[in-house]
Amino acid sequence: MRRPAAASLSVLSVSALLAGPAPVAAAEGCPDVELLFARGTGEPPGPGRVGQALADTLAPMLGGRSLAVYGVNYPASVNFLSTASGAGDAEQHLAAIATACPATQLVLGGFSQGAAVISMLAGVPPLGNLVGNLGSAPPLPPEAADQIAAVAVFGNPAHRFGTPLSTNGLFAGQAIDLCSPGDPICYPGGRDRAAHNGYEFPPYNQQAAAFVAGRV
Repeated sequence: MRRPAAASLSVLSVSALLAGPAPVAAAEGCPDVELLFARGTGEPPGPGRVGQALADTLAPMLGGRSLAVYGVNYPASVNFLSTASGAGDAEQHLAAIATACPATQLVLGGFSQGAAVISMLAGVPPLGNLVGNLGSAPPLPPEAADQIAAVAVFGNPAHRFGTPLSTNGLFAGQAIDLCSPGDPICYPGGRDRAAHNGYEFPPYNQQAAAFVAGRV
């Protein structure tokens, strides 16, 4: 059963509801945890339906810590080459957060083409060798890389080419890379188009949120 669509919020804060001293990051005006999420092709600006579902599922698991959500600013158009601009925007935002909020724990995520954005940040070519050097992205500042606690991607094209982020690239060991069996975008030989359209629902949102919650 499909649940009602959640309102898109740029910041989901629950720490103010609890008594007691605020965590250091919150006391500095920074979120305890920030989710940077790149939406899928054709979705309107923001974190997209999968990113918002991940945020909504994750927030109650954080034990009262505050959660901010940043939607990567990029076209998310049918022109896959524009994905590189998403990697650039994400890199700039992560560098700014690392400077302004050094105690904030960072979580990266992406769906479909948005997962390719995160693959580029990880140094993993999102389409294997099909599109030349597509896959290079500005290097993350060391301080930003050190603050990244977890990564969650859904329907990741790189998964189809045998390079899931769970075991490849900069975030290997820190990432969960979810691919529905039969999904033609991420599953080798997949032919079930419908399999690409349910990542905002259980079990995928729950699996990703539990993974992230266990690392932040």
